[in-house]
Amino acid sequence: MSEPTVAQATESIYASLRADNADIDVHIATLKAALAREGTKQAVFDPTKLAQNNRQGRKLMQAYFRQRGVSVSFSN
Repeated sequence: MSEPTVAQATESIYASLRADNADIDVHIATLKAALAREGTKQAVFDPTKLAQNNRQGRKLMQAYFRQRGVSVSFSN
């Protein structure tokens, strides 16, 4: 089985967020590995797909991911 891409890992995180953060740490680790494989420094998320699409929710997500070694930005 091949390793997941950044896009696949990002979709897994969206699904986890919709499922009340089920297995979020596992998905963040997968995303971190995918970013390293693809040589990307930052994960980009679509804010319209987030459960809490407000400033507080986005900042909380950035802080949580940063603690796990993943830099997060949001598309416009």
